[in-house]
Amino acid sequence: MSSFALSLRSQVARANISLGQGDIDRALGIAHDFVERIVTEPLCTSQVFGSRLLDDLCFRIGCANLRAMSSSQSVAPPAVEGRARIAYVVSRLQSSGGHLRLILDFIRSQPEKDHVIYATGVAGPSDERFLVAALARCGNACFVAAPRGSFGSRLTWLQNVLHALRPEHAYLFNHHQDSVAVAALVPQLGVPGSFCHHGDHHLCLGVYLDHLTHIDLHPMGYHYCRAELGVQNHYLPLTFEDHGYVPVRTAFSSGGVLTTATVARSNKVEIPYYVSYLELIPQVLKVTGGRHLHIGRLTPWAIRGMRSKMRELGVPQDRLIYMDWTASVWKSLQEHKVDVYLASFPYGAGLTLIEAMGAGIPVIMHRHMYSRVLSGLELAYPEAFHWSDPNALLDYLGAMEPKELWKEGQIARRWYETYHRPEVLRAYLRDPASFNLPVPPLAIDFELCLDEWAAWAESQLSFPRLAYRSAYRLGRRIRSCLS
Repeated sequence: MSSFALSLRSQVARANISLGQGDIDRALGIAHDFVERIVTEPLCTSQVFGSRLLDDLCFRIGCANLRAMSSSQSVAPPAVEGRARIAYVVSRLQSSGGHLRLILDFIRSQPEKDHVIYATGVAGPSDERFLVAALARCGNACFVAAPRGSFGSRLTWLQNVLHALRPEHAYLFNHHQDSVAVAALVPQLGVPGSFCHHGDHHLCLGVYLDHLTHIDLHPMGYHYCRAELGVQNHYLPLTFEDHGYVPVRTAFSSGGVLTTATVARSNKVEIPYYVSYLELIPQVLKVTGGRHLHIGRLTPWAIRGMRSKMRELGVPQDRLIYMDWTASVWKSLQEHKVDVYLASFPYGAGLTLIEAMGAGIPVIMHRHMYSRVLSGLELAYPEAFHWSDPNALLDYLGAMEPKELWKEGQIARRWYETYHRPEVLRAYLRDPASFNLPVPPLAIDFELCLDEWAAWAESQLSFPRLAYRSAYRLGRRIRSCLS
């Protein structure tokens, strides 16, 4: 039996003792802390996806807490009848978070209903100011954050408000370690629900909740959860509001230089890996003689490192255009007349890739050294170029022809129209039972690059990386305590 299983079973046993003693807060904390430790261990990234033991523990905690609430008569009365209501249970929402955009699509797709987002705050506080403004534009939605308190008090609050709201459906968009959110939605609450598997590159609580509809948002996750984890799931592709496809002539198509772009924050690209995004982009600029647009906040030392490498290669500094945030990735890519989108690595990003394809921009994918999920190849159209050897990427960019890019841009747009328009989401929400969009097949036979993986794994055992991991975990714990 693996050390993971032994460690997991010992933690669940501890939680069971606490649960038997009525200490629900401690039981929730044990589940949270175990997942937090796995999530912050790089060697487990995209290796461990779910745990039946932990999900069963959360289920039993939720049932026990609801029974205790009922016996103490602390359960709020059901809400009065009126318009149908939809609930979304989240851990934390940020202005730049991908699942906020997805939730907004759910809301916009059902304008005839009222929508309430409940945040547990387990992963830290949400950007409430931004959220209130964003939801006000919808006109039929509001955001409610849990009062500060223990895990147990937040669970009681969440089950209480869900019971009072009596939503037609509740969608669970929890962070990986949010035991409160996962424990809340038990069948005895009387609220039909769906688990939206967006925390899909780490161990995530909720994967094995059989009483909820399991929704996978990309083909890689759908195939893996069904074939490897044995989950009876549904495929609902990520969607994004159509901001228009207006093919424009770029400098490259007119005989000028190539403009590339990537959208990613530091948590996607500032990751130890066999090839560094921060070092490769200056080489891309050297080969193409063009420009690169980066959208997404990077750390100051990452930006300095990129610009230092550009100076070393003799690349002018104005060839790198850095934007830490934009209101619309789609529009920014069009305004900067981007020729080709380079998917982020080592961690890919789904919605920004979809925005690029919707805008009619060809995409280039990275084949991750060990993870199909982190590669995201199946999110893109089958004709998209993908690379694992940096030299192959540089050669491909150096040989690009405007005519081929023009054709591929049209292919990208068609792929968006088939899978990722809001109409796809509306069709699912109207009648989930009859929704039958074909799931894209797995693109390639995926094999582990053992030599690259071994070198990367060894680097994670160095003292600087271990020290960084400890500091990172401490920071996350402090943020959680302050929420």
